[in-house]
Amino acid sequence: MKKGILTLLCVLMIGLPVFARGSRQKTQSGPAYGYITQSLEFDWCKSSADAFQYAAQQKGVRAIVMDPQNDLEKAMSQFEDLVNQGVDGISIYTLTPELDKQMADRARAAGIPVVFENSKPSPDTDYIACVACEYADIGYAAMKYISEKYPGAKIFYCQGSPGMGVLEEYMIGVEKGLKDFKNISIVEQQPTDWGAEQALNVTQNVIQSGKQFDVVFANNEQMATGVLVALKDAGLAGKVKVIATGGSPQGLEAIQKGELDATMSAPVCIQGVTTFKNLWMAVNGRKPEKFTPLPILPIDKSNLGDAILWTSYDKAFDYIGGIN
Repeated sequence: MKKGILTLLCVLMIGLPVFARGSRQKTQSGPAYGYITQSLEFDWCKSSADAFQYAAQQKGVRAIVMDPQNDLEKAMSQFEDLVNQGVDGISIYTLTPELDKQMADRARAAGIPVVFENSKPSPDTDYIACVACEYADIGYAAMKYISEKYPGAKIFYCQGSPGMGVLEEYMIGVEKGLKDFKNISIVEQQPTDWGAEQALNVTQNVIQSGKQFDVVFANNEQMATGVLVALKDAGLAGKVKVIATGGSPQGLEAIQKGELDATMSAPVCIQGVTTFKNLWMAVNGRKPEKFTPLPILPIDKSNLGDAILWTSYDKAFDYIGGIN
């Protein structure tokens, strides 16, 4: 009996250093923040993720970036993985109102601070902070620009994907713009998955339907690349004006080349560093702003030099005043 007790004590004593090393490992590795995007295939998402990682490096934080590739089930699985890893906080790219709330409730139960980026979560979601474009304002700005530059325009609106809240916000601004600027009209609108291939396909379909339009408003610059291919194939390149949103390096280059006519620029690098700052403040017991909007600037060839590059992470970091 005594021998059995002694054996058990030895096993426990051997095991203690192992458990001690395990608890010290997390301390030694420093703080870790989770980051869930929509899909790194999209330039907008990748630039924001890169900016988040840049800010994390400045503060000595390990950033764990998760890419669900636009798959909601995968996003939830990756979120659970971050919770099980015991990360100090999580930044979430809004996907759907239901999933946002589910993640926020789960994180709160686990005692993990959560912030959001890219779109405001639904009103019934209990969240700490959010940074995003005011998409309604971008939609309105696009209609205002088209009204001033192309009076009498008949617009094909090549939309993003419904259900995330982003397109719905765009529509608020677009509809308000159409009411205020009566010299323009939308003759067709078609949803896509935010990507170039579907934008190409729906544009081809609209052209083949015989609908007459002289301006395309595309919800991002990747979609605009698909629109431009469809217009070129139909012999309409240069005849139909293309307005997008974003201000990505590719978008600005397309404006410089005369392929894209204008974009409603929003520097997503500011979004990435701001969502990190919001999370940093929350993790360290401080209260960030509930909502921070991104600046919007219409860009065409006449003011190309005024755009803030998406890859200017250091300038974005300086723009928000650093992180203390």
